[in-house]
Amino acid sequence: MQPFDYDDILDQIVDKDIRYHKDAYHFIREALDYTQQKLSKEAGGDEPRHISGQELTDGLRKYALNNYGPMTKMVFNEWGINATEDFGEIVFNLVENNLLAKTENDSREDFANGFDFNEAFVLPYQSSKTKITDRKSQVRPNQGEDS
Repeated sequence: MQPFDYDDILDQIVDKDIRYHKDAYHFIREALDYTQQKLSKEAGGDEPRHISGQELTDGLRKYALNNYGPMTKMVFNEWGINATEDFGEIVFNLVENNLLAKTENDSREDFANGFDFNEAFVLPYQSSKTKITDRKSQVRPNQGEDS
């Protein structure tokens, strides 16, 4: 059996699906390892186990915040990632190219509506004053009142 080069396969994926930067695929792989290790440790074992899309989505959020902090949303946007559904697209691109495995219960929908990127990656880093101002600007004035 001929060995495969992970980066060569990623190059082929990125050539076919230009939505996501190659770094996004590396990030997903690293975050998957991070999440598997964290969940295994919490369960009192050290053997990696299969994780669900929801578990991976949460792990991706934590791993991103640990690595990129307040720059997370900007980094993700540069890579073409704008919502948790994009995580699923990347994961399934990896699955379809035999770089990740899935079970029959796994689907792209597991990544749908995971969390709001602004709430997860922007709001935690805003000052209290900015958060209050942002909320006030979202409140609609009563209709029928004179301004």
